[in-house]
Amino acid sequence: MNPDETLATAHLPAAVLARSRELPIKPAPVTLTGRFVRLEPLENWHAAALYALSNGSAIDLAGRTYPAYDADALIWRYLFQTPFPDLAAFERYVAESIGGADRLVLCVIEQESGQPVGVVNLMSNVPAFLRIELGGIWYSPVVQRTQANLESTYLMLGHCFGLGYRRVEWKCDSRNERSRRSALRMGFTFEGIQEYHMIVKGQSRDTAWFRILDHEWPAVQARLETMLYGE
Repeated sequence: MNPDETLATAHLPAAVLARSRELPIKPAPVTLTGRFVRLEPLENWHAAALYALSNGSAIDLAGRTYPAYDADALIWRYLFQTPFPDLAAFERYVAESIGGADRLVLCVIEQESGQPVGVVNLMSNVPAFLRIELGGIWYSPVVQRTQANLESTYLMLGHCFGLGYRRVEWKCDSRNERSRRSALRMGFTFEGIQEYHMIVKGQSRDTAWFRILDHEWPAVQARLETMLYGE
């Protein structure tokens, strides 16, 4: 193969390049509905219910109870935020999140109870490269280790690849073993550790990188559907 032929094979299809020019920096609002959860754009009115389920107080959600807990250990330790001292501080976090220039913040609504139980983000969006990240993800402990995280991720991945993204990323603090196991379980490929990637809460953070590429999505989709629905 001569150099001209090699260069020709590297060019992406016109339709792919068009998508890279058309997708917005701030992902368009969308509601994604599954069997276990519904993802809808985060609004200020979600704040009170989310705070009640994430501040360490005992939880009673539609008859399911969870005792008082360490909110830092179970939710916030590896995120950029610390546990919020009061509802007003939490409301500021919600407002700042909604205003992010390159992200769409979604509230996770549990279908069974109809209540907000967590937050997920389509973030670090680079449409020019057809690359986006699933991040800033947290759930109340009352729904952790349920199908909520699995289905939320499934819905977001389907949405991103449906829009034409080529690469969806998942990143976490390298010490966050739960997040790393979750990424692998859901079909992400581990790409390595980026050392000294950030300074977070006064600490040096090494970041673990994971990804799914568009041609890998059909196999991952089938895997997730089997895990979720037995199909």
